[in-house]
Amino acid sequence: MKDSNFIIELNHISKRFGDKVVLDDVSLFVKKGEFVTILGPSGCGKTTLLRILAGFGTASEGEIRIAGEQMTDIPPHLRPVNTVFQRYALFPHLNVYDNIAFGLKLKKVKADEIDMRVRRALKMVGMTDYEWRDVNSLSGGQQQRVAIARAIINQPQVLLLDEPLAALDLKMRKDMQMELKQMHKELGITFVYVTHDQEEALTLSDTIVVMSEGRVQQIGTPIDIYNEPSNAFVADFIGESNILNGTMIKDKAVSFLGHEFECVDKGFGENTPVDVVIRPEDIYIMARTDSGMFNGVVQSCIFKGVHYEMTVNTAEGYEIMIQDYNAFEAGQEVSMIIKPSDIHVMKKERLCNSFDGVMVDSTHVEILGASFVCAEQADIEGGEKVKVEVAFEKIELMDNKDDGVVEGDVRFILYKGDHYHLTIRTENGDNLYVNTCDVWDDRDIVGIKIQPEDLKITKA
Repeated sequence: MKDSNFIIELNHISKRFGDKVVLDDVSLFVKKGEFVTILGPSGCGKTTLLRILAGFGTASEGEIRIAGEQMTDIPPHLRPVNTVFQRYALFPHLNVYDNIAFGLKLKKVKADEIDMRVRRALKMVGMTDYEWRDVNSLSGGQQQRVAIARAIINQPQVLLLDEPLAALDLKMRKDMQMELKQMHKELGITFVYVTHDQEEALTLSDTIVVMSEGRVQQIGTPIDIYNEPSNAFVADFIGESNILNGTMIKDKAVSFLGHEFECVDKGFGENTPVDVVIRPEDIYIMARTDSGMFNGVVQSCIFKGVHYEMTVNTAEGYEIMIQDYNAFEAGQEVSMIIKPSDIHVMKKERLCNSFDGVMVDSTHVEILGASFVCAEQADIEGGEKVKVEVAFEKIELMDNKDDGVVEGDVRFILYKGDHYHLTIRTENGDNLYVNTCDVWDDRDIVGIKIQPEDLKITKA
C-alpha cells in the first residue's frame, strides 16, 4: 500500500526480544500533517513502535518509509524526524537558548539564522522571556516546552512525542494539550504521539491507533473509536462502558440484560452470540415508572463534578453503570430506557478457548505447555495432533499457583454485568480466557485447573 499522501508507511513491522513478541505484524499509514496518537496500556508495544520509527530501535521484520524514502536501516540523525521524550533530555549545563539552538549549531547554521529561529520557536511555545534561564530553574511544564521548541526548530517533517505530558500535574497537562493542538495547527507538520491516557488521545488526535499485546486493535477518528469500538478491549479501554453478553435475534433486534431491545445493527445473522456496548451516559434513568424498558435499584451514587455516576442492579441480576446530571440515591427504585441508536453490537472475538494440542496417551493431552488429564480418547493415538476446546466458565483459577496444572497471570479484566471475563497469560506465553464471579486483580498469579470432562478433543 503506497500513496504520495502518506508521509509514514510502516509495513508489517514485527519486533521480538528472544521468544517474546513485542510487536506482531503492525502496519500503519500516516498522512502528511496528521495528528496520530498511538494509544494503549503499559507493555502494549506503543513506545517500541515509536522508537523503531525514530531509528532508536530496529524491527525484526518489516519496512519503514518516511516521505517515500526507505528508512528501515537509516540511523536516527539521518531521518527527517525529531523526538520529544517523556523525560525531556535537556542539557543541564546549557541555558534555554543554547538548549534550543544546539541542533542548529551542530549543523553549522549561521548565527543570525539561529537567533531568528530560536526566538520564533520560543514564541511558539510561550517561552519568549526565558531564553537565558537555567533549565534546572524551570517547572516541568516549562522544561517540556523547551524540549518541544528544540525539536521543532530543526523543521522536521515528522515530530514524534513519547508520553511527553506524563510527568506533569493534571492542570498543566490539560493546558499543554491545548498548546500542543495549537502548535500542530500552526506548524502544519505530522505529529505521532504516544500515550496511555484515553482522554488525551480523544482531545488531541485526528486519528487514534489503539494497541494491545503488540497488535493494532483499531484505527479510526476519536468519534469512531468511542462510538463504534471494534471489540471489547477497545470499548473497555476508551472511556467507561457497559459491556454485556447478548444474542442478536435478527436484524435490528438484540437481547441482553434479560430483555429484547430494538437496535440499528444488522448483518450478524439470527440467534448469534454477540457483545453489546452501552455507554453510561446513554442510559436514561428515572424514578420507577411503568414506561421504562427495565427496572432496578440504585446501589451507589457518586458526584463526579459534571455528572453523577450511579451503579444500578437490575431486576434480572445485572449490574450497570449510569452517568446522569440528576442524582438518584442508593436504595431508590428506578426505571431505565435505552434508545436503539445508543446500542452498539459487536461480533464476539471468540466463543470458547481453543488450543492446538498433542495426545500423550489415551487419557492425557498436552496443551499450554503441560499435560492435562482428559476423558478417554479411544480413537486418538498418542502423539497425534488434536484441537482442544474449553468453555470459558470451565476453567478453575486457584489462589495457590502450585494447586494448578500450570500457572499464569491476569492480563485483562472485563466486567460483563454479572461476571468477569479474564485474559490469563500462561508461562509458555499462551492466552486463555476465563468467566468467573471471583474478583481478581491485574497481574495476580494464579494456578490453572481444567476437569478432564471439560476438555473437548477432536482430531486436528
